[in-house]
Amino acid sequence: MKKTLLFTLMILIMQLTYAQTKKITGFYKDNIAGEFTTESSFDSNISTDSIGKLDKKLSDEPHSLGSPADKEKTQYILSLFRRWGWDADIETFYVLFPTPKTRLLEMTSPVKYKAVLKEPALKEDATSGQKGQLPTYNAYSADGDVTAQLVYVNYGLPEDYEVLDRMGISVKGKIVIARYGRSWRGIKPKVAQEHGAVGCLIYSDPEDDGYFQGDIYPKGSYRNEYGVQRGSVVDMSGYYPGDPLTPGIGATKDAKRLNRNEAPSLLKIPVLPISYHDAAPLLKALDGPVVPVSWHGGLPFAYHFGPGKATVHLKLEFNWDLVPCYDVIAKIEGAKYPDEWVLRGNHEDAWVNGAGDPISGQATLLEEARSIGLMLKKGWRPDRTIIYCAWDGEEPGLLGSTEWVEEHLKELQEKAVVYINTDANGRGFLFAQGSPTLETLVDEISKQVVDPQTGVSVFDRRRAHDAINARTSKQKEEILNRKKMEMGALGSGSDYSSFVQHAGIPSLNLGYGGEDGSGAYHSIYDSYDLYTRFIDPGFVYCATLAKTIGHAVLRMAGADILPFDYSNLYKTASDYSEQVMNLLESSRENTMVENMLINTGSYAAGDDPTKGYIEPKVKKEVPFLDFAPLQNALQKLNGSVDNLERQFKDNLESGNAPAGFNRLLYRGEQELLAGDGLPRRPWYRNILYAPGYYTGYGVKTLPGIREAIEQRNWDEAQQQIKVDAEVLEKLAGYLRQQAVSSR
Repeated sequence: MKKTLLFTLMILIMQLTYAQTKKITGFYKDNIAGEFTTESSFDSNISTDSIGKLDKKLSDEPHSLGSPADKEKTQYILSLFRRWGWDADIETFYVLFPTPKTRLLEMTSPVKYKAVLKEPALKEDATSGQKGQLPTYNAYSADGDVTAQLVYVNYGLPEDYEVLDRMGISVKGKIVIARYGRSWRGIKPKVAQEHGAVGCLIYSDPEDDGYFQGDIYPKGSYRNEYGVQRGSVVDMSGYYPGDPLTPGIGATKDAKRLNRNEAPSLLKIPVLPISYHDAAPLLKALDGPVVPVSWHGGLPFAYHFGPGKATVHLKLEFNWDLVPCYDVIAKIEGAKYPDEWVLRGNHEDAWVNGAGDPISGQATLLEEARSIGLMLKKGWRPDRTIIYCAWDGEEPGLLGSTEWVEEHLKELQEKAVVYINTDANGRGFLFAQGSPTLETLVDEISKQVVDPQTGVSVFDRRRAHDAINARTSKQKEEILNRKKMEMGALGSGSDYSSFVQHAGIPSLNLGYGGEDGSGAYHSIYDSYDLYTRFIDPGFVYCATLAKTIGHAVLRMAGADILPFDYSNLYKTASDYSEQVMNLLESSRENTMVENMLINTGSYAAGDDPTKGYIEPKVKKEVPFLDFAPLQNALQKLNGSVDNLERQFKDNLESGNAPAGFNRLLYRGEQELLAGDGLPRRPWYRNILYAPGYYTGYGVKTLPGIREAIEQRNWDEAQQQIKVDAEVLEKLAGYLRQQAVSSR
């Protein structure tokens, strides 16, 4: 109650003081008013009613990759683009996409139980009983028929296996059961496989994704006891996203493909997602030690590790088919710079109906395209080419976007100015992730777009939300004094991945959320009925997203000088460098403390040490690492950025940017690509950010150095310091040389 009152008071104060800023970077003084007029015209066309109709139409039936409905939806989207004046076509790729043939899960001991493995239709949800729904499964699980003892592994993360090791519990030859959360789902079977497990079950625990969060569907929006989270478990973060059989090249009809058994991103053990209705009897049957308090979920009994008498039989078979993947690519050619491309994308394929994920984002994208089409009819043209993309095959592994980028990599690196991504959208607060060079662009837009619920800017509403949720008074004060919209780094999990991490194209991922809690994710209940009741009634935040994205697209398409801010990139890289140095020091201190506790016999196994506990081994001391090359490279980058910023301001004030200056700006981030990529995963080439090897979607910054430190691979950490330093020096040299040559 106190938080609510304080938040309301803060909003009222902001409403009294709020004055919409007119600051805009990248436009000559005489052109600023015209840009605001263009954006106002765009906004006037945005209709919540239109977005709602699009969402209902595109989510009216299941349309997973490869289904007849998927093709129908892409044809419909194509027809809309063409109706609105866009030059649009479909580009087709052929990708590996397994669908279930056999799914069997049963407990054979100490009691018999056969899992339901089905979500029931609800009278309150009009589309929940339709034909054509994909069954509950994890795409790219291996075929398998295994019977083994069951072991509970909490979230199934590497640190959870450290606890199991200390308890003397092995999962070798066992089937593990892990709960969803704390990492991308594909990490759980990956780590289980590395530890010798023969099968993996993943369930939604009600503490994380059920009645602990709120009323369950259909009374509320949270996952009911039969709800299951479908999803891919292909090892995207460990190897590459996209089609498992065509790494690094577009999956065209005649592409050279790996044999399925050779594809490194495919798991070797069977994996199945289940509901907490099906998980409860299995977990309740486990014996062995009681788990630590932090491992307990929300089911009404004590959780045990196992193994013991609980034995389960898991049998899975799949149809391993090559299916068509349809990308809709729509263009408006630029009037001045046709070979400079502003790209915008959202996927259209869903696990089932997908009214929230992805159709809320796709309907928003289409409403933007409709508004731009209306502007075209009135004679407006963008200076740069605008390309809107409706991706297919995102859900199984970013297939459509990755194959398109791999197929057109050379041309994209020549012409792509920016890629702007969205996915599911909901009610709440603006979140922004992306290339640090684009932070100024997003900051200025966030201060000009109005939040529909409070009437203040979306920047002010986000700042108020963050302040209310600050842990300390000092943090609250720092947040309230924040002057700029801060962006997070890009990991993985949506269609920006191949653009930023493989091609080096500056990218953004934007959306709204935080007041849209739901357990419908990847279930049959991600429906129009649930979305309009609980997620974004009236589609007002979809309309707000359309304006936010639309302004970004229009500014990048019309800027006299592209609003890239390399001082933000330098600051971000410096912050990351400081973080990895602190990480090394923390590792050194923690190692000393742990070894001292082990040597004195004071080490505890956790919340509830019990029989079977094995004392950990003494760790080797953390060596000295030489960060001087990285610090020297950052110093050189700082000098180049200072010179570039001065030239940017001079060009803007003079109203006469030299030929080639914009090209310098948008191609600069390609210099962040390392030729050999990251260790053991060469597809990921960006040295600043990548999905974590053991986090999946979660980002790792300066990943080569950071993950080597985390894994205590000190030789590799030193080698990656050298690699990153060389790449940053390369960027510094590029900015210095190109800035001089463009004068």
